[in-house]
Amino acid sequence: MKILTKLLFMLLTVLSPLILLMSSVRVLMTPAFLDYEYNLPKFPADPYGFTLADRLKWGKISMDYLTNNESDGFLNTLKFENGSPLYNERETSHMLDVRRLVQAGLKVWYGLLVFTVVVLAIALITRNMRSFWKAVSNGGWWTMGLIVLILAAVLINFDGLFTAFHALFFKGDSWLFFSDDTLIRLYPEKLWVDAFIYAGIFSLVAGAICAFLGARFAHHE
Repeated sequence: MKILTKLLFMLLTVLSPLILLMSSVRVLMTPAFLDYEYNLPKFPADPYGFTLADRLKWGKISMDYLTNNESDGFLNTLKFENGSPLYNERETSHMLDVRRLVQAGLKVWYGLLVFTVVVLAIALITRNMRSFWKAVSNGGWWTMGLIVLILAAVLINFDGLFTAFHALFFKGDSWLFFSDDTLIRLYPEKLWVDAFIYAGIFSLVAGAICAFLGARFAHHE
């Protein structure tokens, strides 16, 4: 039992960066993030005519599609006032890929949260909270180190990081679009740069909280 609990605490430390980063990403996948981004004074206007209201409407509907229970073909039903489709076939295909990735990622995230609760329960049952909090603290430090590297990559070469990210999760050039495509008009590069930065900052703060509070609680156990 001691060996098992030790392995679980080590695994919690190793998985902490993923847990905190995925939690930060989930926070950003909400309408509030689009409200904030679209209303920024320096957020680029759409040169092809989307108003702020248009972006808020279509941006939120499209983001919600990634996590809701609508059919996979839901985006094909969205149309402009003149009857033309909101998205072309290439865009809907990519959004379906993104949806599948997001929903698979959410299942992993839920599993990681359950794993954390299980480890906490075992620590309570075995009266080994000191080791639990040490694992949390160490995980916080691991998270901060990883996030600093990611934020440095964002600031040094965001395009390279963005390309590498898509190459990892999507086939070929299925994620590349023209400047007048709806996806680019709704979600320009500015939004993605900010999303990476905010996810990093949220994770960095969460990591710092885990590192310092975990160490403090471990000290008092």
